[in-house]
Amino acid sequence: MNSPGAKPSKPSPSSWTPSSWRAFPRAQSIPYEHPEQLDGVVDALTRLPPLVTPWEIERLKREIADAQAGRRFLLQGGDCAETFDDCRADIITNRLKILLQMSVVLIQAGKRPVVRVGRFAGQYAKPRSRPQEERDGQRLPSYFGDLVNRPGFDPDSRRADPKLLVEAYW
Repeated sequence: MNSPGAKPSKPSPSSWTPSSWRAFPRAQSIPYEHPEQLDGVVDALTRLPPLVTPWEIERLKREIADAQAGRRFLLQGGDCAETFDDCRADIITNRLKILLQMSVVLIQAGKRPVVRVGRFAGQYAKPRSRPQEERDGQRLPSYFGDLVNRPGFDPDSRRADPKLLVEAYW
């Protein structure tokens, strides 16, 4: 397995593979103290069951094509940034209710079906304008989201932790 820091050649669209993401340029690299731990976590994630099924993906592709052709509307909803703490049934249920209510309005007004895309559990990592931040004379890595590190402003919280990738899966 190639290290996440390695830069293989950029793939063509026809050569997509589950690991081809590694070939794309990285605008921001997260400095993991132990890259071998990150490699182990990424390897472990490849052995977990998929979060969506192939038939769900194919159905969504067909519905998006219908939306592109004007036969349906596409409604996407979700937060700009998410935390693991907000991944609770009550919070997700309320977000789904809002998405459903919005889609009913679109269906009634547009007289077309709506494909609903919930952007949930997809915003656990965020790019930052600076890799570090400073408070009261202390400089620490920026908070890149719960997928990477924790928001507390102390060295332990701001250390990039590859185990958070597995926590996000569950």
